[in-house]
Amino acid sequence: MALYLRKKLDNKAEIAVWQVTETEEELLNITSVPNDELEEISLFRNESQRKQKLAVRALINEMFEEKMYLNHHDNGKPYLENCATNISITHTDKYVAVITHEEEEVGIDIESLERDFSAVEKKALSEDEIDDLEDEKKNEQLAIYWCAKEAIFKRMSQNRVDFAEQIEVEKFRPKGEGELEATFIHKDEFEEEFDLEYLMFDRHVLVWLVG
Repeated sequence: MALYLRKKLDNKAEIAVWQVTETEEELLNITSVPNDELEEISLFRNESQRKQKLAVRALINEMFEEKMYLNHHDNGKPYLENCATNISITHTDKYVAVITHEEEEVGIDIESLERDFSAVEKKALSEDEIDDLEDEKKNEQLAIYWCAKEAIFKRMSQNRVDFAEQIEVEKFRPKGEGELEATFIHKDEFEEEFDLEYLMFDRHVLVWLVG
C-alpha cells in the first residue's frame, strides 16, 4: 500500500494522499471496486489514468469503513451515492488526493512542479496577480495560483468560470506550506471569500478548501 498522507483537519475535514507506485494489477488486487465503477475505469485507454482511478478508489476504501459507491454529476463533480459526505478528488501521474467533509462543500487540486505553468499567467491570472509574481519562484507561484483556482472551481461547481476575472487570490509568497485568501466573484457580482491551505511535497503542490 502506498498511502502517503492521511490527516483530520481542525475544521473536521479529512485529507488523504496516495502515491501511485503500484502496477495496475497490484492496485486491482488491493482495491475493492464496484463492478459498474470498474467497467467505467476499464474504458480509459491510458494506463496511467486507470491507475489514478484505482488509486482514488483505494483512498476511498481507506477513508470509509463501509463500501462507498462513487459517481459523478453531469458537470463532472464527484459524489458518493450512498453517503451524504461531500468529496473532492484530484490526481497527477504520481499522486492522487481526496478531501471529504460531512457537511461543508470542499475542493482540492494537486499539480506536479515538473510542469511548466507559464500558460497559466495569460489565461488564469488577473493583472494584479501577474504584478505579484516574482521571477525567482515564478513557476511555484503559478502552480499555487492554478491549484487554488481549480480547488475553488471544483468547490463552486459552476460552468464557464473565468479564472482571471472571477477568482482572485490575495498576494502570497510560496513556502513549504501556508494559507491563502481568495474571492469568488459571481456573475451577478456577489462576492464569496474563501480561506485555502496548501502543502508542497516531492515537487508537487496540493491546495484545498472547506466551506
